[in-house]
Amino acid sequence: MNKRIFIKVSGIVQGVGFRPFVYNLATSLKLKGWVNNNSEGVYIDLQGSEADLERFIYNLKNNPPTLSYIDNIEIEEKQLLDYTDFSIKESEKVEQSITLISPDVAMCDDCKADILDPNNRRYGYPFTNCTNCGPRFSIIKSIPYDRDKTTMKKFPMCRICNEEYTNPTNRRFHAQPNACKDCGPHIWLADHNGNVIKEDSPHCNEYAVIKQTQSFLRAGNIFAIKGLTGFHLCCDASNFKAVSELRERKRRPHKPFAVMMKDINTVKKYCNVNQKELELLTGIRKPIVLLERNSGYTLPEAVAPNQNTLGVMLPYTPLHELLFQNGLEVLIMTSANVNGLPLEFENESAIRNLNSIADYFLLHNRDIFIPVDDSVVKVINDKERLIRRARGYAPEPIIQSAEDGILCLGPNMKNTFSLSKSDYIFMSQHNGDLENLETYEHYKRNINHFKTIFSFEPKLLVHDMHPEYTSTHFAEEFDIPKLEVQHHHAHIASCMAENKLNETVIGISFDGTGYGTDGAIWGGEFLICNFKNFKRIGHLSYANLCGGEKSIKEPYRMAISYIYKALGYDFSHNVVENFFGETAAEFLKLIHKKINCVSTSSMGRFLDAAASIILGINHITYEGQASIELETAIAKTCSEHYNYKIDQSIDNDDVIYEINFDKTIAELLKDKLSGTDKSIMAAKVHNTVINSSVNLCTRISAITGIKKIVLSGGVFQNSYLLSNLSNAIKELGFEVYTHSKIPSNDGGVSLGQLLIADSYIKNNPNIL
Repeated sequence: MNKRIFIKVSGIVQGVGFRPFVYNLATSLKLKGWVNNNSEGVYIDLQGSEADLERFIYNLKNNPPTLSYIDNIEIEEKQLLDYTDFSIKESEKVEQSITLISPDVAMCDDCKADILDPNNRRYGYPFTNCTNCGPRFSIIKSIPYDRDKTTMKKFPMCRICNEEYTNPTNRRFHAQPNACKDCGPHIWLADHNGNVIKEDSPHCNEYAVIKQTQSFLRAGNIFAIKGLTGFHLCCDASNFKAVSELRERKRRPHKPFAVMMKDINTVKKYCNVNQKELELLTGIRKPIVLLERNSGYTLPEAVAPNQNTLGVMLPYTPLHELLFQNGLEVLIMTSANVNGLPLEFENESAIRNLNSIADYFLLHNRDIFIPVDDSVVKVINDKERLIRRARGYAPEPIIQSAEDGILCLGPNMKNTFSLSKSDYIFMSQHNGDLENLETYEHYKRNINHFKTIFSFEPKLLVHDMHPEYTSTHFAEEFDIPKLEVQHHHAHIASCMAENKLNETVIGISFDGTGYGTDGAIWGGEFLICNFKNFKRIGHLSYANLCGGEKSIKEPYRMAISYIYKALGYDFSHNVVENFFGETAAEFLKLIHKKINCVSTSSMGRFLDAAASIILGINHITYEGQASIELETAIAKTCSEHYNYKIDQSIDNDDVIYEINFDKTIAELLKDKLSGTDKSIMAAKVHNTVINSSVNLCTRISAITGIKKIVLSGGVFQNSYLLSNLSNAIKELGFEVYTHSKIPSNDGGVSLGQLLIADSYIKNNPNIL
């Protein structure tokens, strides 16, 4: 007996080969009807025997295309019609609906085989892709995801490509960026002023351009290479002179460079790789993975100064793969931007802004509509930990029910924004630090793009409590309801959201900077919180930020502040002069008189102070440098810790705990003066943070009965702290929740803001 059913499939079902999958499955089962894309997802109208329809539904649910993600399937029985075949209909748009969009995806094995096969018509073609790989999010201008709504619109397909595109049995069926050397984008080489370099051959081709690029790279030249989602600055990573020159030109003396390696065997020559890291390196996302260097590491120290790790990715586009086909093994591949400006993604702008850095440009004419940085990941306790959520991950939704129309603007550093619609939360890609006009304009453009592709209009704007954040000022421009959210409450809420927690927890939020309810700079916080509210039950005792923001870039100021706090004014002079010179002792007077000082409870600033004392890091050139290098110095076999105090006070009948590191600093100074090894001191400082945190968690749990501990904040990017603190708390019977797919740093704050705002709306419905 025949019947007809109408199926609505929502999720990531566009641009991932879903319609050909449906077509081929339906025709193999001799079902009649049609399938199409629309703004809500995919509609399928099917008619046939009940048994064949059941087989179809089983395969739809259990064997969908690799890149797809099915969120929901609705099935409705309808009256029979006179269908004679199965067809793919034109896409349609439904107003006020939502389409989930796939991130940009790394080249698949089939396309890799195509470009390396001399007998294949796409041999050596750097824009080869199919429905299983290639650009997605970065080329989409509007929805539904069809070619004429992407930056590929200007490339009419040749006859053969069009046959592939229209053949449901071909893996390039409706692959919107489908192209070949006869009809698609092309690459060319230019000098540092953008002048096109002509090849010896009268018919310049992709192969010749790649070959010339390889030759220039081997000769030690620096390139700006336009890739999938933006430009990279590139040179031969084994060439000390080239790497040093890149550092000089980019004015980046210490921050580690990421590298791209030819293949996994090359990675294993230089780094240790566990199974989880292998999966990340070779998967469809191909982020930068932070790996531990092995004993065979021979790359110049200038690649990643003062580190024992290396950020590594494998080729994720055909262009990258082709660059490694002639002897090159390791290339620097660092985001191409200048002095904190956004990632370059347009040819003219890149030439204008990078011509003092790059000797040559490898350019192409497939436009990038939305630039996306490389994602950065590390593995801690065998679990993926996102540090920067961007290419390959954004804009995948977070499936979490929340009130529609909330736009959360995020913080100033490592900014992301988040919005809610139709039981999804969409977190933007990494926007960078909102510290200049160019990044701010980039941020606003991305917000407008998300509003367009997700048919979104905000009803509530949520921003950080810090009155001077750029994102706070942005909120002030709009005449709609607003809500401010405390920074560390948002951190804990983001981790709760990721772990599907909706209850009261003990939250430990360790980071560098967050505006507190008392006007101080927080960052070493113990909170009792849920989505609705929070109570600060513990924190690091306050020290002084001398000179405010300057203390972040000059860690010796924090060291002086902690020495003053530990030893007092009279006993600090000799120590400070001995460590930092006579001029530095002048800061003691400023701290003593509290001139140009702000109180801080920041764990990040405490670790900066320790790094200054132990390693002599007095000035930094990138965020977190002092703390990162302090972690690198740890002697992993040392289990000792310094002494500390936990003070207790009463505030409005509430118990408040303070972790006091005065004894820690005093004992650290003794170790330093007695010549204790730096690695031992670094370990003891970290172990003190762990021991004091476990101690305070135990006390808080004893008076609250709460056994669930949530860890968030940028300090928990520190593998040693996260791993050892988590394990120590678990051993005492607590449940510990940490981040994985959401960054623990400020990149996750906008998600926490959204869940807090949703709770606020539920309790205050009149706000909208």
